[in-house]
Amino acid sequence: MTIYVDADACPVKPEVERVGTRHRVHMVVVSNGGIRPSQNPLVETVIVDQGPDVADDWIAERAGAGDIVITADIPLAHRCVSAGAQVLKPTGEVLGPDNIGSILATRDLMTDLRSADPFRQGGGKAFSKADRSRFLTALDRAVQQKR
Repeated sequence: MTIYVDADACPVKPEVERVGTRHRVHMVVVSNGGIRPSQNPLVETVIVDQGPDVADDWIAERAGAGDIVITADIPLAHRCVSAGAQVLKPTGEVLGPDNIGSILATRDLMTDLRSADPFRQGGGKAFSKADRSRFLTALDRAVQQKR
C-alpha cells in the first residue's frame, strides 16, 4: 500500500504524514515544486516537470489497487478509481466506483456553465477545521481497511 498525495495546494499534507507514520505506510508526495521535502523516511518527495497535469499523470500512472490517493482533482480521482485505487478528497469525502461518475459529470457541467457565462462568480467554501477532522478520520479508516 502506498499513499499518493497530489501535493500542489493540498491543505492536508501534515495530516497524511501523521496518519501514514502511525500506520508505517509509504507516502509519495508529488508536486511541480515549491514544497519542502519531509525528513520522514516513509515520505518520498517527487518533483515533476512544470506543466498542466504532469503531477496528475505521474500519480495516475502508478496508483492502483491497494493504494490511496489524496486529491481534490476530479479527473485525476476518476483515473485513479478506474485503476482500483481508493481516493479521498482533503475534506474526507471518499471517491469510489459508486460516486465518481456522477461527481465527474457534475464537475464537467459546472465547467460548461462557467465557460458559457464568464461573469459568473463563485467558488468553493473555505477549508475548515471540521474538514480537516473528517479527513483524518477518513484516512485512518481507509488505511485500516486496506490492511
